[in-house]
Amino acid sequence: MGRPKSFEPDVVIAQAMQTFWTHGYAGTSPADLAEVAGVGKGSLYHAFGSKRELFGKALELYDRAGSEMTEEFLSQPGTAKERIRAYLVSIVDMDLGGPVRRGCLAANTALELGGRDEEATRAVRRMEERTIELLATRIEQGRSDGDVAPEVDARAQAQFLMNTIVGLRVMAKTFDGPVLYRIIDTALAGL
Repeated sequence: MGRPKSFEPDVVIAQAMQTFWTHGYAGTSPADLAEVAGVGKGSLYHAFGSKRELFGKALELYDRAGSEMTEEFLSQPGTAKERIRAYLVSIVDMDLGGPVRRGCLAANTALELGGRDEEATRAVRRMEERTIELLATRIEQGRSDGDVAPEVDARAQAQFLMNTIVGLRVMAKTFDGPVLYRIIDTALAGL
């Protein structure tokens, strides 16, 4: 009979996600992960298999949390433009409000591993596609409600906004709020 786990796997995944988000995949060592989890490396590997597998689980958690946040903002009352603006502003505020400007885990992963790590590339693509779909659905609702012009291509606009989100997340590492809020307003001028 094996020893019982001395940690909660979901908590460890959340802690690992924060560590990967702050330091990147390459910048996070197995020792860092064991330390943040408060367990030995052997226990960590027994539970998750490898640093790469734990990273995959951290990306899944980030995706779920991001999708929930996006859905929450976009489903509230208001016009498509108001709801999308509130969502984009919340992202910028979150990035600027942290003790470290770390941007977006998905964008950081795309920059660090995209094109070199097929699994990470697919994970980031899934996250981006999910956000695009949520934005397109909200834009289509705006078209139905009459607050978005009928000629606006919802999917193309959502892809443009996804590009804007990634740019905002990268720029939030070096620019301050006024510049980023101006970018948001410019991006939403097409709605």
